[in-house]
Amino acid sequence: MPRTPDPIEDSDDLLPAPPPVFHVEQALLGALLLEPHRAAGLAGITAEAFSTAGHAALFAAIRSLPAPDPAEHARNTMWLNQVLTAAGEQTRGLTTAYLHHMIQLCPQPQHAPAYAGIIEAEHARRLLRAAAHRLVHTALDTSLPHRVATTLAEAGALTTVVDDIANRFPPHPGSPPRTPATPAVVHDEEAAGEEQVLLAAATARPASVERMRWLAPGDFTHPLHSGLWQCVTTMARRGTPIDPVTVQWEAQHHGLLTNEVHPAGLLGFLGEPAGGDPEYWGERILQRSLLTTAYHTGQHIETLTHDPATTTYQLIVGARRALAGLNAVRMRWHHATTPTPANRPTHTRTEAAPAVPRAGPPPTTAPPAVRTPR
Repeated sequence: MPRTPDPIEDSDDLLPAPPPVFHVEQALLGALLLEPHRAAGLAGITAEAFSTAGHAALFAAIRSLPAPDPAEHARNTMWLNQVLTAAGEQTRGLTTAYLHHMIQLCPQPQHAPAYAGIIEAEHARRLLRAAAHRLVHTALDTSLPHRVATTLAEAGALTTVVDDIANRFPPHPGSPPRTPATPAVVHDEEAAGEEQVLLAAATARPASVERMRWLAPGDFTHPLHSGLWQCVTTMARRGTPIDPVTVQWEAQHHGLLTNEVHPAGLLGFLGEPAGGDPEYWGERILQRSLLTTAYHTGQHIETLTHDPATTTYQLIVGARRALAGLNAVRMRWHHATTPTPANRPTHTRTEAAPAVPRAGPPPTTAPPAVRTPR
């Protein structure tokens, strides 16, 4: 006759299985409870490295109490009771039975340093995941008054976390981390409209293009717009006359004219009346690229931390590669938004004059609807 499930007996089956590091923490605590003198040899690990409040409280209690005499400790449980009392002041639910259970689970007390190293590695993974998660959410938060500055501050905090982990875990030969899947490109009508305005403005005012070396084709959200910007910048550096007709001819040589992209449609939006200073629109496009890159960087690093097969070394390598891409965009943003020395006043003042914003369209002007170049 089949057994009727008991909801009380089977309640543990409903709980998720603890992560592997939970068992490592039990082994380390069991080693220190059995042989307390081994705590003196664990220099780097702190209570914050443990994954549960109970384990953290027990480790802190072990560290706070002087190690007992080994012979005396073998005869009675006085020191274990002191540990339990000290840990109980920080968290509830710990019992004498659980302490003895951890002692029984420890296979080799002399391996305590190895257990501590594993716990530190998993703690580093959690710290990196949390910092990457904050970067993702900051880059998406449109309510921030200084969104770019706050996002770059979070990126700096993430870089500091990576550097701290690298200092604690020396590099060693190993395979590079697996690359997470590339996120799907989301079509943004507003971004595409601003890109078309920039291309029309740059075609009408090509003198601005040479000053905009900080804007790269990769900053554009639409492949056609990226290719057209490459055409315009190439022509400007060559000194080729720039107008809608010559840009269309250059686009043909770059393979941009297809069955979906017709010359007449291309001439149509390139010939639109210029909607303000090209540098104004270029900065908007670069700002969007910076925030998008920050979002994908945080997402990439967070994905790496969720892969249990990724080692600490691979986390460091993967995070630094992702941050290098973000740093490249950040440097271009700094170049775009920092006044050049030629624009600064020659006389000395006690207070710097405010930066003059770039000329843009009137506040009520929105980028035109995206036109498909057919």
